[in-house]
Amino acid sequence: MVGKNNTPVDIMLADSNTLVLSAMSEIFERDTRFSLVATSATAEGFLGTVMRVPVQVGVVDWNLPVLGAAKLIEVLREHDSAPRLVVYGEATGDTPRLAMQAGAAGFAPRSGPVEGLLDTCAEVAAGKMVFPFIDVRRMQQDPIHSLSRKERAILEFLSKGMSNRDLSKALQISTNTVKFHLSNIYEKLSVKNRAQAIAYYYSSQIPGTKGTDR
Repeated sequence: MVGKNNTPVDIMLADSNTLVLSAMSEIFERDTRFSLVATSATAEGFLGTVMRVPVQVGVVDWNLPVLGAAKLIEVLREHDSAPRLVVYGEATGDTPRLAMQAGAAGFAPRSGPVEGLLDTCAEVAAGKMVFPFIDVRRMQQDPIHSLSRKERAILEFLSKGMSNRDLSKALQISTNTVKFHLSNIYEKLSVKNRAQAIAYYYSSQIPGTKGTDR
């Protein structure tokens, strides 16, 4: 599947390993679902490019120098035009879970088949969150723990009946960014709308969160 109007998905790749970056570039250039916009060996290079050039999906190495993927994702989450990010990393350990908590839209294992990375990027471009190595319902026995501080704050505000516009003003972010956070919250909690999210909040009986991520 390609992007809207059957146009290829604009994609950017970032990996500290030049051989991996070269191989990925060739793979994406051969797939008609994608249009490779640029590549970078650093988080700073990736950030500088996507702030100037429209990119729909970014594939980033979890250990991307110098910032690292987690910080890169955090920075990009506050920008309306930021691409949805797929972390390309080791499936062992906590990397998939950490990538989800950071705000990535998908995860693909470096040890997996190339087709898996391509399909993950296509699904992320279609608006899905793809984390095949994570069962969110079992994370710390409660999906609420998968939420970032900002997402917990938004969930608390939702429970008070705040609209998207109210959330935008309270958190000093755009309404589009609010919608992005809400989408992530619904996905992580396995709910379909704000009413279900609010019900989940009250049933979880977690303490309110007053602070937010910077």
